[in-house]
Amino acid sequence: MYETSYGPNPICKGCLSCSKDNGCIRCQHKLFFFLRREGMRQYGECLHSCPSGYYGLRTPDMNRCSRCRIENCDSCFSRDFCTKCKTGFYSHRGRCFRGCPPGFAALEDLMECVEGCEVGQWSEWGTCSRNNKTCGFKWGLETRTRQIVKKPAKDTIPCPTIAESRRCKMAMRHCPGGRRPAKTKEKKKKKKNLMESAQKQHSIFLATDKTSQ
Repeated sequence: MYETSYGPNPICKGCLSCSKDNGCIRCQHKLFFFLRREGMRQYGECLHSCPSGYYGLRTPDMNRCSRCRIENCDSCFSRDFCTKCKTGFYSHRGRCFRGCPPGFAALEDLMECVEGCEVGQWSEWGTCSRNNKTCGFKWGLETRTRQIVKKPAKDTIPCPTIAESRRCKMAMRHCPGGRRPAKTKEKKKKKKNLMESAQKQHSIFLATDKTSQ
């Protein structure tokens, strides 16, 4: 075994063969060969584990550090399966995403995508009603719903809205055979004032008419 140190770093540590200019050329059986690049220079190293962005590939000839081929991957298990994504990316089935795919929710503490809450299709809009009545008012509310078909993987993951309502115009303003809705106090007062004013003007007219006679 040729093991020595050139400069500040022990570039030949763990080597079976090594050169001053190129560093390690072959590694001990359990170590991984890694070709490090620094500017225009590159040299071989023998490592117990591969650095970020690489994974260990064991072969009969020599174990090597091979680069992860997955975009935005920081650590991978194999060429096409990422185990840890770069900061700001979520891990999902061996890939890295800015946001989780449809149907999946993000676990912020682990930066992973897990199965989210799945809901069915919206129902048709219900009958327009108000105060449990379908007549007697001009405007009401109609509601539609949808069912949860698959619960989320974590209880902390919220489900989408399963019910929503909107304003609607009732088909029947007045109920058949029923009385019209009672007038409000303000409308009653206004009507009373108009009647009193009309009576007063009528009295004045009669008094003027008598005087002219």
